[in-house]
Amino acid sequence: METIKLVLESVWKILLVGLILGAGLPALFAVGVRGLAIGNGHESADGTVHKPNPLGNVLAAIAFLIVIAAIVLGILIIVSSGFGMKVSFEHIYPTLVDK
Repeated sequence: METIKLVLESVWKILLVGLILGAGLPALFAVGVRGLAIGNGHESADGTVHKPNPLGNVLAAIAFLIVIAAIVLGILIIVSSGFGMKVSFEHIYPTLVDK
C-alpha cells in the first residue's frame, strides 16, 4: 500500500508540471498577445472602436517576461547538465552547483 501512495504522489507532481509547462506557457503567451491587442486598440466586426489601453501593454510585458524566463531556465537546466553541473533552487533564484 505504501508503494501505491508513493506512486500517486509522484504522478500528481508530474501531471502538475506537465500542465504548467505543456499548456500553461502557450496559454500565457496567448494572454500576452491578447494584452497587446488591448493595448493597441482595435475595431470590432460590428464597427465599434475600442480605444488603446496601456494596461494591456503592461499585461503583455509581464506575460512575455514570464514565458521568456521559463524558456531561459529550461535551457539553463539542459546546458548545465552538459557541463557536469545542476541548477539548485536553495535560494530564491536558481544557482549553478557541481553535481
